Amino acid sequence: MKISVLGAGAWGTALAKLLVESGHEATLWGRNAAHLEELAARRENARLLPGISLPSKLAFDADLAHAAQAETLIVSLPSNALDAIAVRLPHYRGIVVSTTKGIELESGLTMSGVISRRLPYARVVALSGPSIALEVAKHIPTAVVAASEDPATARVVQELFNTPAFRVYSSADLAGVELGGALKNVFAIAAGVCDGLGFGDNTKAALITRAIAEMRRIGVAGGAQADTFAGLSGLGDLTVTCFSPHSRNRAFGEKLGRGGKPVAILSEMVSVVEGFPTARSARQLARKLGVVTPIIDEVHAMLYESKHPKEAVRDLMTRDLKAED
Repeated sequence: MKISVLGAGAWGTALAKLLVESGHEATLWGRNAAHLEELAARRENARLLPGISLPSKLAFDADLAHAAQAETLIVSLPSNALDAIAVRLPHYRGIVVSTTKGIELESGLTMSGVISRRLPYARVVALSGPSIALEVAKHIPTAVVAASEDPATARVVQELFNTPAFRVYSSADLAGVELGGALKNVFAIAAGVCDGLGFGDNTKAALITRAIAEMRRIGVAGGAQADTFAGLSGLGDLTVTCFSPHSRNRAFGEKLGRGGKPVAILSEMVSVVEGFPTARSARQLARKLGVVTPIIDEVHAMLYESKHPKEAVRDLMTRDLKAED
């Protein structure tokens, strides 16, 4: 199959590598032509996937219109860049696989919604789950889920990506899979704050458990299935993002917990911290849906209201007592 991957970051590069190694004709497109030239020459994304050699058959193309002449597009762009790229491909009719995780602030749409708005003829699938790009590139066993409202399209993507080291499940709960993937980045920032403040395993275990409850509340209110949040795109992705040393959202939160300021920390990060904008859009979506989200609210307060992390923890721990849900 002829496939183009839009986005030459760590995840886009890792997926392009996986597809070529599976025998597909894959092209990697990026917004920075000079960066693509460097990747083509060095056959390595040294900054984001150090030590990983890229296949000689992997092609690179800085021309979006030309790259989009493929049977399938894999979208691995930052959430804040997705709409601007998607609007340039209004007539695309193939399969579009979104690996971008976020919620649009103005509309409350997940990334598949943004894609469908701009590419009305495309068949959209979300690919999500606990999948650190460097580990995927190293063929470390990984499991993810392909979700679409059309089960047949989900199965196509499932078969497209599945390898002995990259197992793909399918789901019809597109909303749930995408919300889990987006919201876990906000909770990973909170987990990093716990690390930065020097807290222990008890704290992080409690955080993850209550984060699942918030995910589920938002998801069910938004039309998702409750069980999805116990799966790979919910609990699975949340766990790896809250614990992994490779998680940029967790790393961002750790620096925040140590006293760093959000804007200054962001300027030092080599990759996009999706939890930063998602904290704002998730809080707004929760308000719209009438859902109580204390963890998201406190992360938002730390990022956008200059609240000290210790105060955020105190306010979470001293909320009115209630039954567990």
